[in-house]
Amino acid sequence: MPENNFEIRKRAMNIRRIRLEREKAVFMELGAKLRAYLFTGILVTAPVAITFYMAYKFIFWVDRLVNEVLPPQYKFDNIFPVTVPGVGLIVLVVALTLVGMFAAGFLGRFFLRLGEWLVYKMPLVSTVYSLLKQVFETFFSSKTQAFKKVVMLEYPRKGIWILGFVSAELQGEVKENLPSEMVSVFIPTTPNPTSGFLIFVPKKDVVELSMSVEEGLKYVVTGGLVEPKDKKKNKKN
Repeated sequence: MPENNFEIRKRAMNIRRIRLEREKAVFMELGAKLRAYLFTGILVTAPVAITFYMAYKFIFWVDRLVNEVLPPQYKFDNIFPVTVPGVGLIVLVVALTLVGMFAAGFLGRFFLRLGEWLVYKMPLVSTVYSLLKQVFETFFSSKTQAFKKVVMLEYPRKGIWILGFVSAELQGEVKENLPSEMVSVFIPTTPNPTSGFLIFVPKKDVVELSMSVEEGLKYVVTGGLVEPKDKKKNKKN
């Protein structure tokens, strides 16, 4: 009898252990699925939420800035009974458009040249103004593009490839002092493509890519996570 009781208890303990292991496996599988669902939810909602939050903050920042500049009788609080987001941004866009229209006219061009002449007479201010003007003209002018094309080149040594952007055609003193036909390539950093460095590379050593400049910037910003579409495959299909 004692042996039979021992066998029964042993069998019951084995059954209980097996049941606990199965329950543990079920809970672990459920936890893994819930964790995967959580990460998927974050990946889906985080970009949208961050974008809307940044837009919200930017709009209210512009509204507050414009509202502080306006005279007291034209402040938004005195005109609108409730807070209307985006009014300051609309006022700013309209004001900049009117300034652009005035600057495009004869009288506007005269005052603009007069102001620039005065600025260029100031030693330190002229350097800052000239640099900022060139940057804004490069990025906002419709006649030029900041970057021409996306390329790959071996850098900093053979066997290691890096993504770059052809910035402009070489001209003047730089072109005259280079030994062969070369191109200026801007090498951006990840995840901030506005910082980087400029190098001059022989044209034969760069590999031109079919991706657009916008796709190349996305590729750099995301650290290679967002791959550009393969235009060659799309053409074949």
